[in-house]
Amino acid sequence: MSDDVKHQSLPRPNLRARRVARTEAQLIQAAGELFLEQGYVSTTLAQIAGRAEVAARTVYVRFKTKAALFSRVVDQALVGDVEPVDVAHRPRVQDAMTADTLAERIAALADVSVGIAERAGPMFEVATQAEGLEPELAEAAQAGRHATAALCRSFWEHAAADGLLAKGARPEYLTVLTDVLLCADTVVHTRRTHGWSASLHRSLIIDTLTALTSPK
Repeated sequence: MSDDVKHQSLPRPNLRARRVARTEAQLIQAAGELFLEQGYVSTTLAQIAGRAEVAARTVYVRFKTKAALFSRVVDQALVGDVEPVDVAHRPRVQDAMTADTLAERIAALADVSVGIAERAGPMFEVATQAEGLEPELAEAAQAGRHATAALCRSFWEHAAADGLLAKGARPEYLTVLTDVLLCADTVVHTRRTHGWSASLHRSLIIDTLTALTSPK
């Protein structure tokens, strides 16, 4: 078989798919910048298209609505990249479920929370505005709260199953307290009211959970 035939038999890159992905990335970046600068209400799809340097129609073709585009912006901020892997299946979350000691697991869980707060904390504040206006976003926000609660429940269930909790510890009680510490509403509150950084929030999580689980 000649080199020419071999070359022709190789799969060609899907240039259209790459162009679509590149355009979507431009729109998500532009939208994120504008939402943070102007808030949800004041930002229009036309402005996003202008910032991304694409035709206005392209925004509608790719995302249909401002709410759908905002959801993508938040989703990307939560995980920090465009990989199709949700927070619960990220490596640091797996550390929180499987590390040898409870201290290591708490530190990993705090790292997950602080990473999200650093990436998405400012966007959470915009989301509180958007949630009151868009039923779609209100539903997504509530789903996010349930996902955080489920993560906290799984964390303590794993710790209990692995024998890492002191006698008398109450996983259901720890689940609720951990959910309060990690949830987006708490991140927004501590940022707005106390001016806390993500690193301070991390210390709060570690200090509180360590105190609650230390043998009495």
